[in-house]
Amino acid sequence: MSKTCGSLFAGLECTIIGNAQEPVEGLAYRSDRVQPGDVFFCIVGLTTDGHSFAQDAIDRGAKVLVVERKMYLADASDVTVVVVSDSRKAMAHASSLFYDDPSSAFQLVGVTGTNGKTTTTYLVDHIARTANKRTGVIGTVGNVIGDVTETSARTTPESPDLQQLFARMRDARCDVVSMEVSSHALDLARTWGTDFAVTAFTNLTQDHLDYHHTFEAYFDAKALLFSRDYPARRVINVNDKWGKRLLRLCSEAGDSVITTGFDSSAQIYPVEVNYGAASTSVVLDVRGTRYSFTYPLVGRFNVENIMTAFGIGLQLGIPAATIIEALSDCRAVPGRLERVRAAEESGISVFVDYAHTPDALTKAISSIKALSEQKTIVVFGCGGDRDAAKRPIMGAAALEADYAIVTSDNPRSESPEAIVADIVAGMGAAQDAYEVVLDRRAAIARAIEVAEPGDCILVAGKGHETYQIIGDETLTFDDRVVAAEELVRAFESAK
Repeated sequence: MSKTCGSLFAGLECTIIGNAQEPVEGLAYRSDRVQPGDVFFCIVGLTTDGHSFAQDAIDRGAKVLVVERKMYLADASDVTVVVVSDSRKAMAHASSLFYDDPSSAFQLVGVTGTNGKTTTTYLVDHIARTANKRTGVIGTVGNVIGDVTETSARTTPESPDLQQLFARMRDARCDVVSMEVSSHALDLARTWGTDFAVTAFTNLTQDHLDYHHTFEAYFDAKALLFSRDYPARRVINVNDKWGKRLLRLCSEAGDSVITTGFDSSAQIYPVEVNYGAASTSVVLDVRGTRYSFTYPLVGRFNVENIMTAFGIGLQLGIPAATIIEALSDCRAVPGRLERVRAAEESGISVFVDYAHTPDALTKAISSIKALSEQKTIVVFGCGGDRDAAKRPIMGAAALEADYAIVTSDNPRSESPEAIVADIVAGMGAAQDAYEVVLDRRAAIARAIEVAEPGDCILVAGKGHETYQIIGDETLTFDDRVVAAEELVRAFESAK
């Protein structure tokens, strides 16, 4: 797929020094992955500056360099240099053109927010499939093209990888693609040059402040998906002040917006909700028409996800009857209040959830408590090398359960003991309401040990993940598998 240098930067304010007709065979943003004939983008990162690797890229065969400043390079007389003001936006722009604007070939749904992105994208995917559409999904759990699922390294890929993925989805004749869009991706222009049919906002709660530093900056990053740079139809959950603020911005721009929320001022809101242990029954008012149905997901926060998916379906032009048919038989998303089946014989209900923010943990605990009148036990920790400010807030949130066991999550390069100390600092004088068990398997086993028939256990923080990162090691660890093993062990021991 060869393009010329000039064609990749058409419409972008830049200066081309050298041969604008230079053929480009591929795109690279890491010098160690450069192939002969590639264009190399000198990306200014958070810890490294790609300009420092320009010579290495040339030595490996790069024929075009994209830079933010002029620089001296040895033996580069046959290298074309493109000077831009923002190498990330230039990379996203060129990536879209390199793959012939692939996102315009299907209806792309972008879902952003702190919590609920994964579940909402999977619900939208199921709605589209029920409408006989060929679909794709991009996000945290993995990427799906038709019936093929692939692992994903990050929620939203870098722009060359993203546009290549879009191209594969186009070539697979996808009609609808639902995609999680992270605040990092928006801030770092990974989605720049992408065409969205619908963009949706779920909520905004504390997370990623190690990167964004303030809630305002965090919101501003999310709000980019609803700016003039990304024209689309909108779906906005207006339960929190951030959703209401986003609605004002979109209303001022004259966008087509469907609002969702628990208040009757929203265009989609619940008139009645009945929570069950394995399903939820709702009566939704959808723009004045009421629909009653039951779906196989649990918890109050999943009502929000259901409403957001309903709104997206309508914005895609899918009939309400088809949306209800799809939601009525949707499947649980991996690691999102996923029930561990081995728990059934013991009489203990065990759920695994990805909740790793204070708000998500509070909502997950509340959802579990609504399922049983007996005890709710939560096992949780916090990741290392991430937003440390949320740790004591997570500790306080865990006290919503009847008993909490604080343990390791993915400590990464940090001391597990130090992370736990940060968490416990938010739990005050409630020593009788929690204990610390650093080893995660042992913590899960301890929860099962103290649980009685009828109790519910929530193992929170890792959800679908199948690993635990300790230091520089990535170890095999799946909460769902470990919980099932420990349940069987406890059940056999009790015989």
